Amino acid sequence: MSGLLVVTAVPAEADAVRAGLTDPTVTVLPVGVGPAVAGAATARLLALAEGAGRPYRAVVSAGIAGGFVDRAPVGGTVLATRSVAADLGAESPTGFIPVEDLGMPAELLGGGSVVPADPGLLGALRTALPAATVGAVLTISTVTGTAASTAALADRHPDAVAEAMEGYGVAVAATQAGLPFAELRTVSNPIGPRDRGSWRMREAFAALTAAAAALR
Repeated sequence: MSGLLVVTAVPAEADAVRAGLTDPTVTVLPVGVGPAVAGAATARLLALAEGAGRPYRAVVSAGIAGGFVDRAPVGGTVLATRSVAADLGAESPTGFIPVEDLGMPAELLGGGSVVPADPGLLGALRTALPAATVGAVLTISTVTGTAASTAALADRHPDAVAEAMEGYGVAVAATQAGLPFAELRTVSNPIGPRDRGSWRMREAFAALTAAAAALR
């Protein structure tokens, strides 16, 4: 049996994680940007490992994220209590309708739009990273870039602390494989009107390297 599989979106995130690892049994691989490609690539990695007789024990989605102002500070570390497909559903005149509320049979929804983090894995990460902010991490396909959409997301998900683009897809792949899942992010920018000048990529990558010591 192999150890922990950590997947990131891009190689720079994978490099930052590897730089902080202390456990040689942890595998870190970039799988692409967005929930679809990340989920498909993670599922393939898990299937190949199982087929080779060396299945992974757990999966972590890791990388940088945007943080909700006053909930997760720039440069801080975030642990997800649950990974939420925040834009999986339908628009309506009265607001967003989550996919669970569209009247589809439960068997067509899989795990629905929310995948909780594994309690044991999340607990171990919280112990190792006591300063981390803990809450829901939203998975979106379009990065939030206006004050109106930021406010709508914050109102709809009062426990959300950050948003990224891969966690839910990775979570579904792990769940389908029957493996524990967790999501770890470090915050590079506040969520809101797009302002590249406010991004702190260097600080976020440094925080990701520091947090990687908890992945064992």
